[in-house]
Amino acid sequence: MTDRNLSAVLFDLDDTLCEYRRSSAEILRIAFDHVGVHPFFDENDYRSRYPEFVDGSETVDELRRGCFAAIAREAGVDPVVGERVADRFATERDHGDVRLLPGARAAIDRLGQEYRLGLVTNGAPEMQRTKLAGVGLESAFDTIVFAGYETPGKPDPTPFFRALEALDVPASEAVHVGNSVGSDVAGAHAAGVGAVWLPDGRHRGQPEPAPDHQLDSLTELLEPPWVSDVALS
Repeated sequence: MTDRNLSAVLFDLDDTLCEYRRSSAEILRIAFDHVGVHPFFDENDYRSRYPEFVDGSETVDELRRGCFAAIAREAGVDPVVGERVADRFATERDHGDVRLLPGARAAIDRLGQEYRLGLVTNGAPEMQRTKLAGVGLESAFDTIVFAGYETPGKPDPTPFFRALEALDVPASEAVHVGNSVGSDVAGAHAAGVGAVWLPDGRHRGQPEPAPDHQLDSLTELLEPPWVSDVALS
């Protein structure tokens, strides 16, 4: 990328702008206890397998059932047990019980004064809209793309192209801010969009592919040098 003249900022939602008040790890423990089985996978296993089931699921509950059943099968556990764990997980999960990450509101308010804003999120529309309403961001974006449902899921470039088309902004004038190297950074690169990475503490080692800019927190979006770094990358 060269000579990037920034016109639009795209955001991921989960663990970039907001997070659940109750972690997936906590709810998994409850679900395993309810079903009465020893935990045969953890939150990281679920997160790493999640993208495989996005495009083939109509709802997040269907996605989770398929994902947990597949993990169970590979662990030598009856897939029905995996589905029962998923069903209990769904009962416990409240998609409106979310909170903004530090700096999210200020970043959205500040950047919205200068750039077009878009949201590109892997997740079912009803679920993601509930989260947005829960943190008061339902009207913060000029366009929203629910990847995996309206388009193929990230890191496929299609959801980025959909957002850019709606914003009438070329890829060379946009950046995407997200926490996932595999979905957000890789997807942004595939679409020709600048990649700004907000590590969530789960990634180990050097990110591959490498982002154009790495944040320590969303508060860094309020001032340079991040814009200059991305524009010159």
